[in-house]
Amino acid sequence: WLGLKKIYSITKQGNYLLRIELQDWRGNRRHIEYSFSLGGPSTNFTLQLSRMSGSIPNALPEHAELRFSTADRAGDTASDSNCPEKHLGGWWHSECEETNLNGKYVMPRSRGRLDRGKGLYWKPKKGRYYLLKSTKIMIHPTDLKIFD
Repeated sequence: WLGLKKIYSITKQGNYLLRIELQDWRGNRRHIEYSFSLGGPSTNFTLQLSRMSGSIPNALPEHAELRFSTADRAGDTASDSNCPEKHLGGWWHSECEETNLNGKYVMPRSRGRLDRGKGLYWKPKKGRYYLLKSTKIMIHPTDLKIFD
């Protein structure tokens, strides 16, 4: 994890895509890409997303201002609870149940079960929980010519 200040410093230099790669406990790999913008510290690193492509349903709200929050510094979430405190990790929460890619690393119990809200998961609005073994969050410029 580079840290929000470093990511902000990089992304303010141009237009970037956000790619999220997910692997579940059965070895299935999926990804999703967004065009995005990231605000600076004065906005609590507000994230705005627009889905571009992918092999997994979207679980993050598009065109909404999502503020990064941690257990000791709550952002503006749709619910009254502090999502990072309840779900173990800082993230761009809109609702506490949609996704958590910065949670505690937890292996599923026997029979593949995992307590909801614990561990790493991806949950589309009208879909099932994807319980995750690994995640990658990457950015790359939309115009690779800037590196010539």
